[in-house]
Amino acid sequence: MGETIFSKIIRKEIPADIVFENDKVLAFKDINPQAPVHVLIIPKIAIPSVRELNGKEHGELLGKLIDAANSIAKDMKISTGGFRLVFNCGADAGQEVYHLHMHLLGGRKLNWPPG
Repeated sequence: MGETIFSKIIRKEIPADIVFENDKVLAFKDINPQAPVHVLIIPKIAIPSVRELNGKEHGELLGKLIDAANSIAKDMKISTGGFRLVFNCGADAGQEVYHLHMHLLGGRKLNWPPG
């Protein structure tokens, strides 16, 4: 996988509004928010997309991403009203950065289907 903007954010070479960080996960506010709360949650290792995941090798990491989402939702006071977690996989689904990332969206009523 080539260098991505997220790699540079992980290394703190590019500034980001970081809302959560531990040894495996980094989360920061999206620069083009689609909801009042829009956070990108990324692993600190390079995985291009959902296509490269498998439960045996990545199950623990996926759990850490979900744990981070729950913690952030609670901290941002959207956990009781509801929130959405989204992985875009591939260009047709809207993936623009090929570093695995999960969108945490909330802070307003979210419509379905999303589009």
